[in-house]
Amino acid sequence: MSTRGSYGQQVPDLTRRSNGSQGIVPSRQSATNLVRERHEFTRLQLIDDEQNFSEELPNYMQNKWGLEDSGFNYDVVAVFGSQSTGKSTLLNRLFGTRFDVMNEGQRQQTTRGIWADRGTDSMPVLILDVEGTDGRERGENQDFERKSALFSLAISEVLIVNMWETMVGLYNGANMGLLKTVMEVNLQLFGGNRNSKTLLYFVIRDHVSSTPLSSLADTLSIDLQRIWDGLSRPDGLANAQLSDYFDVRFTSLSHKTLQPENFERQALDLRRQFTDKKSDDYVFQPAYKRRVPADGFPRYAQAVWEKVVSNKDLDLPTQQELLAQYRCDEIAATAIGPFREAVESLRPRVQRGQIVDELGDVSRKARTQAIGAFDEQAARYHSEVYQKKRAAFVQTLDSELHAMFLNQVKNALTLAAETFSSQGFRALEEGADEGRGFNETVGAVRVHMEEQFIATVRALAVPGVSWSFESEIEQLEAQLEAIMEKLRKAEMERVLERLRRDARDAVAESVAEHLGNPDDGMWAGVMAGFDAACVQADSQLINRMDAAGVEPQARSALVRKLHQLLWDDAADVLREEVADQMVLLKLRTALEDRFRYDAAGLPRVWRPTDDIDAQFATARSAAQALLPKFSKVDISGSIKLRRPADFFPAGYDFARTLVLISPARAREVGKRFGREADALYLEAKRAMVTTQNQVPMWVIALLVMLGWNEAMTVLFNPIYLILVCLIGGAAFVVHNLGMWGPLLRTVNGLAGMANDHVHHLLVEAVNRTEPGRPGAKASTVGSGSDNRLARKSSSVRISEDIELEPLGEGNMASSSAGLTDTDNSSRYVSRSNSGFISS
Repeated sequence: MSTRGSYGQQVPDLTRRSNGSQGIVPSRQSATNLVRERHEFTRLQLIDDEQNFSEELPNYMQNKWGLEDSGFNYDVVAVFGSQSTGKSTLLNRLFGTRFDVMNEGQRQQTTRGIWADRGTDSMPVLILDVEGTDGRERGENQDFERKSALFSLAISEVLIVNMWETMVGLYNGANMGLLKTVMEVNLQLFGGNRNSKTLLYFVIRDHVSSTPLSSLADTLSIDLQRIWDGLSRPDGLANAQLSDYFDVRFTSLSHKTLQPENFERQALDLRRQFTDKKSDDYVFQPAYKRRVPADGFPRYAQAVWEKVVSNKDLDLPTQQELLAQYRCDEIAATAIGPFREAVESLRPRVQRGQIVDELGDVSRKARTQAIGAFDEQAARYHSEVYQKKRAAFVQTLDSELHAMFLNQVKNALTLAAETFSSQGFRALEEGADEGRGFNETVGAVRVHMEEQFIATVRALAVPGVSWSFESEIEQLEAQLEAIMEKLRKAEMERVLERLRRDARDAVAESVAEHLGNPDDGMWAGVMAGFDAACVQADSQLINRMDAAGVEPQARSALVRKLHQLLWDDAADVLREEVADQMVLLKLRTALEDRFRYDAAGLPRVWRPTDDIDAQFATARSAAQALLPKFSKVDISGSIKLRRPADFFPAGYDFARTLVLISPARAREVGKRFGREADALYLEAKRAMVTTQNQVPMWVIALLVMLGWNEAMTVLFNPIYLILVCLIGGAAFVVHNLGMWGPLLRTVNGLAGMANDHVHHLLVEAVNRTEPGRPGAKASTVGSGSDNRLARKSSSVRISEDIELEPLGEGNMASSSAGLTDTDNSSRYVSRSNSGFISS
């Protein structure tokens, strides 16, 4: 950790001082040590612990600090607070000074008297480090504390009141008693001077709790106002207000050890308020100037101190009062022990977030016993001191109880919100299954949570203490209302989804019915179905919104959102219905209905006299005319959609949803339909040709007359009859299945295979009967497998030399014509083959 020195170098903090004005023993390089020693000697003990004012102030103003010629261009700031609260550390961080800080290993007084120094980085600011109050070294002697506080308040433009967060709300811990005395004497001594104010800047240290700074500031402000109202004002100042003499500002710093990063960042931000004159929250405002020139400040400060020291109002209290204070403090310390022991046993459970049911009873009992024990012994002492100490003792008890009670209330608040959220969703689902309304289900759970929270708060009531948890109750109401709104929104989402699902089924049925039978009233029927679904959905939604208590503005938004969902679903159904395949099917169906069927709905049988071209052209034109109708939704037949701006939410692109088929896609679908229509046209043409090529009836009669004898033979011969029936049945099946083409290709293939097979047999026969060919001898020698192999190889070689023409139909003997006449053996083979074939 480091702060900036007077020349801008980074130098470590000083944690101890040897003999007042002596510096730290050098431990680094000489240049750094010179800077440290120079800055060490710029500090001045302005007032020592014997209440002596230093005569060296003029010398320091001129030679050490260089402020004597500043005129009015300088500022004075002092720090005030309890001992060991980090006042010197705070000043070092803010102004780069080198005031001694406490050694963490020795919790003892560090600053004695009042020390002064100038801020680094050419800051024209004189800083006063005042001895801490409530130190054990001085004990009950509060004389110097009061005088030093009054002196600081009188000469400083800004008085930094340094305190721990835990001191807020305490009377003595926050030095409120000392502030009261100082303010009262300040009015008496310097009350007539209203030319300038003093800024009381409360710096709350170690702010680690969840309590916001605003709450801590409100507590301190109330305490300050209460102190001011109780002051004894001199004549002429009876109506003086706190704001006439003081401005109050608050800030907080995180824990220096536990949250070092936050502490450094916040300390730098606080330093900026003292250094940046352009900042909106710059603290040294003209209203706080004392209007004392710098060269006259030493004499002015000494005169103020002399007047403070000589004032009798700051003398020590009487012995009787001193004894009463001492004994009351002892009695309070003894009486508070059992109270804390009883309460502390419950604190861990409360801090863990539990709801401790016995907290109220135990706390009230412990508080009553502690106050009784204090009154029993302390009432014998000085009455005024006793009353003040008793009030402070009760305030201490109540402060500790209030902190724990507030924690209990916050636990109850958190538990109520979480329970309402979980049980509300569960009750909403169960109520939806049982048909109950929103208010009936969720409202009952909310009432139960509120009653449970109020019961927890009432259990913490303490007689004689006016604690109010109204803010927590209001916070509970706000949280429950927010959760209620979430539940209401979830309920409405569920209702919208169910209405959307029901309406989609109805719209899908209407779309399928009308687009399946397209005509001029197609879109009017679809829009009528959509309007009917919207009317029914709107009616059900209004009933559910009435049951849920939806606000008027939200009701309109929900209705418009429902309309958008319904139309989106309808548009999706329409796009599915006009997909490419679906549109092609519809167009082809329309074409077939007009082309293949007559006006009576009977299938057409085309005759040569029919004008098939005109019929086809008319049917195709009528079918193609449906494609533009399918491309865009016609909403002219809808009552609901005539004013889309009033029907849908703002910004909804309704026109885009009306286009179902883009122009490019429509052209592609038109081309595909044209190809399918042409195929249908060719099919009709082929049917007409088939009808025209039928055999005339007179030819059939002539065939019957000429084939009478053969027919009688077949009819009276069982074998022929069965054979004819089998052949006729097979032909009938083949014809009905349209398999004549595959059958003819199969027969041709089998005939080719048979032709090839016979060809190879003839070749082998010729090779076996021709001994003069090479290898023929080898084919006759040997036996067994070797002979077979030889014959095979010989046949292969011979077959390579002999070429036969393919066999013709019914003329296998002509294969011998391909043999040459030059070889006798070949002719012999040819004749042999011819004889073989003839046989």
